[in-house]
Amino acid sequence: MVYDCIIIGGGIAGLQAAIQLGRYQHKVLVLDDAKGRSSMCHCYHNLLGWPDGVSGEKLRSLGKEHALRLGVEFEEQRVETVEGLDGEFCVTTAESHEFSGRKLLLATGIKDNIPPFKGLLPCLGKSIFVCPDCDGYEILDKPALVIGSGNAGASMALTLTYWTEALTFINQGKGEIDAELVEKLVGKGITLVSNEISEIHTDCSALKGVTLDNGERIDCCFAFLAFGGNKPNTDLALQLGVELEANKHILVDPRTKMTSVENVWAAGDITVHSEQAAIAMGDGIQAAIWIHKSLLES
Repeated sequence: MVYDCIIIGGGIAGLQAAIQLGRYQHKVLVLDDAKGRSSMCHCYHNLLGWPDGVSGEKLRSLGKEHALRLGVEFEEQRVETVEGLDGEFCVTTAESHEFSGRKLLLATGIKDNIPPFKGLLPCLGKSIFVCPDCDGYEILDKPALVIGSGNAGASMALTLTYWTEALTFINQGKGEIDAELVEKLVGKGITLVSNEISEIHTDCSALKGVTLDNGERIDCCFAFLAFGGNKPNTDLALQLGVELEANKHILVDPRTKMTSVENVWAAGDITVHSEQAAIAMGDGIQAAIWIHKSLLES
């Protein structure tokens, strides 16, 4: 079987594209390993229609159900290789299954740099955050920690002063901080802690505080992570020779979302640095519209 389009990545962008292509009645396959960042976020707070927030799991579940009703097929498999062959694309998974498609959409997202503290993951999106634009409002006038390293952590702390003045920056890893940033931290009244965290304290999804390596405990109910080094998942794009931006995200046509390789599109966090779920949805539907136009012409 040759699919009209294979979508690699079943997160927010991939699912929205699948729904739109399903509504066009195209034969679509979504390949996803269920390890993307949307599966880790336990609450999106800034999406239209969800004033009380919605989890990534809930969005993904609803999106998949919607797409299945439209005839879209799903396989929970990790893609290892992809190549163009005789005007089609051959996609091979870790399970050695091969799939062929006329068009290809990459929605592989990014991998966040998250420290491996026990109990941290259930708190993501609830009491521990990574995006100030998404979740800065959640700490409005409340004490909060910034758990980060070096300039990335210092910059995050300064950004968060828009919402609260009660900030403590824990320089985990004791990364180097530019003198100019240190001066700004002091000027904003941000407490700078050079001792590292030995343990975080949580109750299910609620942060309770941290213990430092000197034995000191800091009680706090909210934290932001800021280690820098988030990695765009571009391995498959590179196999196809897709052109990347300087920041390693995929370069796409702003109107069509097509990459530099014909019949290969990209959508979502892999293409932009805003890392917003709403933008990923828009990217997905925009890419799908142009994939449909391309299928009509071929």
